[in-house]
Amino acid sequence: MKTITVYLLLFLSLINYAQSNVIGIVVDENLEPIPGAIVSIYNSDKTAFIKAAVTENDGKFTVKNLDNGKYTMTITSLGFEKYTSQIFSITNSEKDLGAIKLNPAAESLDEVVVKSEKPMVQVMADKTVFNVQNTINAAGDSGFDLLRKAPGVIIDNNDNLIVEGKTGVLIYIDDKPSVLRGEDLVNYLKTIQSSDIDAVEIITQPSSKYDAEGNAGIINIKFKRDKSLGTNGSLTSGLTYGEFARVNTSASFNNRNKKTSFYGTLSNRFGESLSYINLFRQQNNTIFDARSETISDDVNNNIRMGFDWYADKKSTFGVIVSGNFSDNESLADSRTPIIPDGNTNPNQILVAGSDVQSETSNIYANANYRYKGNNDTSINIDVDYGRYSRERENLQPNQYFDGNESQLISEIINFMITPIDIDLFTAKLDYEQSLLKGKLSIGGKFSKVVTDNQFDFFDRINGQDILNQERTNDFEYDENVNALYFNYKRQFKKWNIQFGLRMENTQSDGILTALQTDQNDRVKRNYTDWFPSGGITYQLNQKNSFALTYSRRIQRPNYASLNPFEYKIDELSFSRGNPFLQPQYTDNLKLSHTFNYRLTTSISYSFIEDYFAKITEAVGQNQNFLTTRNVANQKVINIGVSYPTRFNDWWNIYFSVNAFRSIFEATNPDFNPISQNTLSLYAQNTFKLPKGFRAEISGWYSSPSIWGGTYETRSIGSLNVAFQKRFFDDQLTARLSFNDVLFTSPWEGVTEFGNLRINGDGGSDSRQVRFNLTYNFGRNEIKKARKRNTGLDAEKNRI
Repeated sequence: MKTITVYLLLFLSLINYAQSNVIGIVVDENLEPIPGAIVSIYNSDKTAFIKAAVTENDGKFTVKNLDNGKYTMTITSLGFEKYTSQIFSITNSEKDLGAIKLNPAAESLDEVVVKSEKPMVQVMADKTVFNVQNTINAAGDSGFDLLRKAPGVIIDNNDNLIVEGKTGVLIYIDDKPSVLRGEDLVNYLKTIQSSDIDAVEIITQPSSKYDAEGNAGIINIKFKRDKSLGTNGSLTSGLTYGEFARVNTSASFNNRNKKTSFYGTLSNRFGESLSYINLFRQQNNTIFDARSETISDDVNNNIRMGFDWYADKKSTFGVIVSGNFSDNESLADSRTPIIPDGNTNPNQILVAGSDVQSETSNIYANANYRYKGNNDTSINIDVDYGRYSRERENLQPNQYFDGNESQLISEIINFMITPIDIDLFTAKLDYEQSLLKGKLSIGGKFSKVVTDNQFDFFDRINGQDILNQERTNDFEYDENVNALYFNYKRQFKKWNIQFGLRMENTQSDGILTALQTDQNDRVKRNYTDWFPSGGITYQLNQKNSFALTYSRRIQRPNYASLNPFEYKIDELSFSRGNPFLQPQYTDNLKLSHTFNYRLTTSISYSFIEDYFAKITEAVGQNQNFLTTRNVANQKVINIGVSYPTRFNDWWNIYFSVNAFRSIFEATNPDFNPISQNTLSLYAQNTFKLPKGFRAEISGWYSSPSIWGGTYETRSIGSLNVAFQKRFFDDQLTARLSFNDVLFTSPWEGVTEFGNLRINGDGGSDSRQVRFNLTYNFGRNEIKKARKRNTGLDAEKNRI
């Protein structure tokens, strides 16, 4: 480690030559610092823009790596008059402009009405930002529905997110990874309302500061928390109608003064929804043509409260408490004709049902301390605790009839009780300071996850529930991840470099306890991984920049995938976990070019080792089971193009295209390796119409692709249309939207594993009409509530 440090310092010293920077501090008439002001540098006659910077929380700014010469500068900030400097010169030394005072705008601050509009999509050097509030078609969407509309994001038939051709996206909530995984994560995202979301950030190449989890990078969901001084808020109510009606409501508020900030959101969502799945299975010269339909009745309530105390100009303390409480019931009906090979009529028909009732609670708390000192020194400490609990009961009758469905042959009724409890604790420390004219970040994180999965299986005979000892078990899983990292970034002349290294040590212990002692199992692991990352950016001129980035990442199995016991879907199908499932590792390399700060093109290559897929295997003559296995290595080559632009004052457009090739190399003899070229498109047009109306036409499309390494699917897509009108000085907003107008989002696909082949299709009541009303109240002033990260991160994503 000492040798590495020496080499690092030698390398940094080689690039540490003289630079010309402009520094200063922006203050108001009371000499209070103004954060978030835009500092723009122009040439001396203001005919060419050179570079920009944004003031920090202490009002300071630094514009780096300017060539010697003469310049002018402007500073703008909401609520203040624009400042324009005299012509000044810089040489090979730092130019300190001192304190620059901005005068308040002519209006009284209490009466200023701030009207600003972010672009619908912002393409930045390190991420793409999807600004939800400027997407009127998002009205009435859940958080999960919203991700379908995020640029470059695809959702497959198992609700897995795909970005740049890769699965394994890590979901962050307000800059911290979600603890939840799999079905529970999807259910949680469906309880979030788009009206509570400010933006969705898509980060494909995270630095070492982030958890190494997530093969395809990070999707960060940012709640509406950046509120102004004073007291303000909003009320939202909406109706969605597909096959059934669903209602959503939300209330958010913010109260902030110079010393404290108190904010929160209360929301709920309730109503019925429809989904279906059909599986045509060929096994041992027999056809099983299963057709299932599920109606879900969901009641979801969310609460999120936060408090910040600004102790002084350098120190801030804060707490966040959030909770999600769900009460759900789903009724499924399935009919499976069983047809022997060579026949056209079934000799048996399985009629199966499922009545699942569940109650779920998620409660998470965070305490945070933030110190912002001189010379870009900062310390951030987070301590988090979370508890996830779910009570679930599943009644599952199975009836076999003859081929004419006129005579009952046999009946099997199962009843399952499957509670889950998960406790999570994390502590995180991040430290930053200036070093060798760059910025060094170091930190560490401790996380502890304890899960308890109970599975009680009963045979219901003559109305009595009898415990089935062969199918009852308890699975306990403990996991501890300890991480350390460093990251360094520096800009010099036209170059910007960043590199870092993250170390994560994982210790896990999975214990299966069954009533049949011969079925007990235990898997312990202790492994350490190193995750390098880095990038180089070159600013060729004012309109062209290039970036080359690399990162190595890990995707750990979710907790349910490790549970080796069986969960029955119906009499012919069941699922079970794999305690010997290995993590998959991904190396990502990406080259991108940005033209005129808008048009971005990129080419990337990813190699995924030990790719794990959910596969279906045959058991005996007529049964099959779902499980997850490491089956292949995957190569993904992706070419991406994105372009947000404004044609004129009334027409904005954004489009993104990703063309990728997936190549699977089998490491399991039963896995059928597949290669596939896929094209995914996303486009959005926003029109400003007369009399304050706005309209939006958007859509997404995915050509035939591979889902989960096993499903070869047909093309799918969605066309969406929306309208918006504001009333009463923009305080009341009405939105009417039509989702999946052509009903083209249902999927079709085929999968093979070993001697088992399945043709499947499925979908939901995605063709919908939505109407939403939002009322904004309170003051609209200037300063915003602070943004901060917390530490309860990747663990939430894996439940």
